Amino acid sequence: MKLSTKLLAATAMVAAPAVHAAELEVTHWWTSGGEAAAVSKLAEAWEAAGNTWIDGAIAGSGGTARPIIISRIIGGDPMAATQLNHGRQAEELIEAGLLTDLTEVAEANNWADLINPPSLLDACTFEGRVYCAPLNIHSAQWLWLSHDAFETAGVDVPADWNEFVAAAPALEEAGLLPLAMGQQGWQQNIAFGTITIGIAGVDNWLAVNRDKNIEVAEGPAYTAVFEAVEAARALAADSSVQDWNLATNLVITGQAGGQIMGDWAQGEFQVAEQVAGEDYSCLPGLGLNAVLDTGGDAFYFPVIDDEETRAAQLEMAAMLVSPEVQVDFNLAKGSLPVRGDVDLSAANDCMQKGLAILASGEGILPSGDMNLSADTQTQVEDLMAEFWSSDLSAADAQARYVDIIRSAD
Repeated sequence: MKLSTKLLAATAMVAAPAVHAAELEVTHWWTSGGEAAAVSKLAEAWEAAGNTWIDGAIAGSGGTARPIIISRIIGGDPMAATQLNHGRQAEELIEAGLLTDLTEVAEANNWADLINPPSLLDACTFEGRVYCAPLNIHSAQWLWLSHDAFETAGVDVPADWNEFVAAAPALEEAGLLPLAMGQQGWQQNIAFGTITIGIAGVDNWLAVNRDKNIEVAEGPAYTAVFEAVEAARALAADSSVQDWNLATNLVITGQAGGQIMGDWAQGEFQVAEQVAGEDYSCLPGLGLNAVLDTGGDAFYFPVIDDEETRAAQLEMAAMLVSPEVQVDFNLAKGSLPVRGDVDLSAANDCMQKGLAILASGEGILPSGDMNLSADTQTQVEDLMAEFWSSDLSAADAQARYVDIIRSAD
């Protein structure tokens, strides 16, 4: 089916009336306060075009939601649209012919020239065809700091990870938790990756994650990383929360000094009406290396044997990348837009830091999802979950990590 002239015009503008009013079930795992505020922007835009958004939120993290999403698609009960991350998570679904080809929409709306960095569209492309609509850029490499906590402890707000570690005894003496950490492998893996880039540097991170260099993984740079993570584990020893947003809330309420978490944490600070630079600070790359990985979210559209549904799917795909939705959604989410031509002058201090790194073209990394298969990612997450919740030594954890990278695909 080729897009009609009328449909192409409709997909180019969010506010344009839908070609056919449509009901589409949309699955995602955005259920925290900040996330819910952001996803409502998508629903509002879709319904403003005369359509109906049937919300299929799945409580929990992506690790909980993805198996449910994939099982439904494979099992013949597909949703009309679904969130997944940029990267290799959908490869097998594409190969099985279960996801809708969006190449027509991408070409009609000039995604190749608008989406920045180009790796985001590359991550949606399989054998020259586009299968997802990039929505945002999320980076994991941030340290979030509570001004109240450091004021209570009588020390200055740290400017980098080393100062944070040095301030930890003062926080503990004041009865505060130095490092908030949710007890889930994916959160602990984010901390591991962020500390890796801060301590070992970008070149070593790329050597291991992109090039699968075993010598670097078992060498002194990564030994220093695992020792730093072991020290971070001690700072988070009394953090008993499970979900990431509960850990963020410990920072928001001044009960914890900091949290290593992706920039989606900004949505929680915004819902709590905290002001970046006044109530909290954010340090990309732990303040040691100002870097961002270009992970984030994209929408995929399972194949449904109905022409009107397919037309609506294509319309939604274009809507997600439209300038209006890019601005409204990302300002609410705390993420960065996938378009380089939108006005985000209203972005807060933390978002401006991310935008500056993105605009510089330096310090931009592919996400782990783009370098490692889902299986390898799961193995690393499982290792981190064990490492953070046990007395496994840094040396033993590094040895097991090397084995995972050695067999990585």
